[in-house]
Amino acid sequence: MQMSRKTIHRPGELVLTSGQYGVVNSYGTYMHREVTCVRGEKFPPVHRSRGEYGFVLRDATRH
Repeated sequence: MQMSRKTIHRPGELVLTSGQYGVVNSYGTYMHREVTCVRGEKFPPVHRSRGEYGFVLRDATRH
């Protein structure tokens, strides 16, 4: 599944929207892994050896 036209957030950036983020490669292709990120925290590291690049919001948390 390609996640085109969405912002790719990089490890270490500040999370602006809490929710489930899909891990993507540099082309925006979903790498079949998700992480839960909380607003105000930083995005976690990725596994570069597996071709992971960053994160794309898949499902925002509703508070």
